[in-house]
Amino acid sequence: MKIVYVASNNPVKRSAAAEGFRRMFPGEVFEVRSLNPNAPVSHQPMTDRETLEGATLRAELTRDQAPDGNFWVGIEGGMQDSPNGMGTFAWVVVLSRERAGRGRSGEFFVPEKVAELVRQGMELGEADDLVFSRNNSKQGNGAIGLLTDDVIDRAGLYVPAVVFALIPFKHPELY
Repeated sequence: MKIVYVASNNPVKRSAAAEGFRRMFPGEVFEVRSLNPNAPVSHQPMTDRETLEGATLRAELTRDQAPDGNFWVGIEGGMQDSPNGMGTFAWVVVLSRERAGRGRSGEFFVPEKVAELVRQGMELGEADDLVFSRNNSKQGNGAIGLLTDDVIDRAGLYVPAVVFALIPFKHPELY
């Protein structure tokens, strides 16, 4: 059995990591553990680069704090303004002792009401809770679930990014 540490206590991130590993390595058994390193990462990353750096830092700090693992996973949700509106997405970084993998989720655009609250300094999950009259949606279906009526929920958005980040581990001879 291999141990996977996810750099978060959020059950959505842990579930997404477990599902990504299960899909990519169906014949293997993984124990997925949570560890929330005190990473100096922005409350709400506001660029693609800052989001990737946050996921990387979380994975690296988790590896430092839990060296008994086989894999360390950082998942960071971010946002950025563009001519199309304010988009939101996530970066996933998976580390092992030998290599690193990175994957990015799809991007979707939040309503202007939510975007304005984020521009004022509110985290996306807090803005969603206020606009949609919810409580702690970031540990549930998230903005994507609220906006799609759960056709895709937050874990469902993250799983493909975990799978993308695992490609170098699935095909190490190519990386």
